[in-house]
Amino acid sequence: MNREGLEKILRSLAEGTVDVEEAMRRLRHFPYEDLAFARLEHHRSLRQGVPEVVLARGKRAEDTVAIARAMYRESGRLLVTKAPPEVFEKLGMEEAAYHRASGLIMAGEAAAKTGSVLVVSAGTSDIPVAEEAALTASFLGSRTKTLYDVGVSGIHRLMEKRGALEEARVLVVVAGMEGALPSVVGGLTSRPVVAVPTSVGYGASLGGLTALFAMLNSCVPGIAVMNIDNGFGAGCLAHRINTLEPPAAETP
Repeated sequence: MNREGLEKILRSLAEGTVDVEEAMRRLRHFPYEDLAFARLEHHRSLRQGVPEVVLARGKRAEDTVAIARAMYRESGRLLVTKAPPEVFEKLGMEEAAYHRASGLIMAGEAAAKTGSVLVVSAGTSDIPVAEEAALTASFLGSRTKTLYDVGVSGIHRLMEKRGALEEARVLVVVAGMEGALPSVVGGLTSRPVVAVPTSVGYGASLGGLTALFAMLNSCVPGIAVMNIDNGFGAGCLAHRINTLEPPAAETP
């Protein structure tokens, strides 16, 4: 349940169009629903602005499906990350869409979009993580665009699209290998940059650690760095920045 849903229940209760019993029924899983093996926060979006999201990796397929169905039943929205095709097949939900590259399962995406988030990837091998970031931000309600395969080995590809960097309100930059692209992008624009290292690379990339360390040690100030392959976290942060309201003007 989101803020609008709770306000609707309270307004209906105040107006007398629903009784206390019905209001309690709608709020029966506050603060969470106990499934024995999982405790689901249906009201997390009220507190954080982002609903609880299901990480499929590491869970049994049947447990992921049970959680996902319960989340959708209560809120009409669903986001599952790192899901193999097996989970989507077992879910059997016509309302949901499966994005195979990123492993995202989505239903109930925000209809109204705002602001501008640009997701940039260094190489095509980084696209699964970049797609996870872009789809997450879009699901939450950010207007999102992508710019793929503009890594430092052919930096002219990025320079030709430099105008797109300035048009966005927030940039998510995804890179594996040596992880240099976020520093390059950060040096070209004043826009907030969310850097995401990926596990793409050869032996000395150490499963993404080399890219992670490079991003953490960037000489460009103010870059936020996510964990390895955490496109979901990047999408959430980008959305939060994108939807920040400007501060109220101070009176003298």
